[in-house]
Amino acid sequence: MFLFATLADATQYVNFQEMMGANSEIAFSVFGLPIRWYALAYLAGIFLGYWYLLKLIAQPGAPMARRHADDMIFYAMLGIILGGRLGYVLFYNLEAYIADPVAILRLWDGGMSLHGGVLGVLAAIWYVTRKEKLSFLRFCDYIACVVPFGLFLGRVANFVNGELWGRVTTVPWAIVFPGGAGDLPRHPSQLYEAGLEGLVMMAVLAWFFWRTDARYKPGFLVGMASIIYGISRFAVEFVREPDVQRLWVVEATGLSMGQWLTVPMIAIGLWLVATAKGRRQRVEPVAGTDSIA
Repeated sequence: MFLFATLADATQYVNFQEMMGANSEIAFSVFGLPIRWYALAYLAGIFLGYWYLLKLIAQPGAPMARRHADDMIFYAMLGIILGGRLGYVLFYNLEAYIADPVAILRLWDGGMSLHGGVLGVLAAIWYVTRKEKLSFLRFCDYIACVVPFGLFLGRVANFVNGELWGRVTTVPWAIVFPGGAGDLPRHPSQLYEAGLEGLVMMAVLAWFFWRTDARYKPGFLVGMASIIYGISRFAVEFVREPDVQRLWVVEATGLSMGQWLTVPMIAIGLWLVATAKGRRQRVEPVAGTDSIA
């Protein structure tokens, strides 16, 4: 009875609309065209990632030159957008898009899958490394180090948009989200993910890159990123409201679609980290003169 009474008195919790205001998803308008925070998060994540990538490849033994990083920006953007959208269609809402295929093109209506975006970026890396005859795994290691920028900003944008909220709760920091959230206090699970998938992953990968020789063990850093993301997403899904389109997955298995999609990521990550030392060899730089034994 106490729990229901507490939930009923939702006014004691922070109200999202009072905190962020109406139309919180719109940052500003240009000539009447609304510019959304989500779009800005994508752009900021890509350009911050590019800036950091240039810092990484300036170190001895880098697996790519500046021109490869420049090419990767374009292909990564394509991979994120196309992969993220197709992933959402296939993993979360296939039935609706079969009924209305044209809706797949309406990106402004929302609907992106991070798992699909990852697959899109991996496809972009495969294309660039194959074309330029570079090491796929070492390229992935460096890209993995810059991914947390996008993950952090993307999750913050989810929060600002008032979407992908958590389950109903009575924790003191619960927030009452608008609309479909039912005016009940919920976990701000978007911020949990921003901290774990963004800040924690960024700190761990930076420590391994700058303080150890991990970057000379092909697959170690991307494997570590997969583990951190997989465990973080798996854990947060327990307090995140399941996607309504795939609620049957939770009812049938006890785990959400997001959790099931992280299982192979964790498994592959563990294998990459465990076998990385055996792949170490003399690394000749693509740019510069220093080689690393």
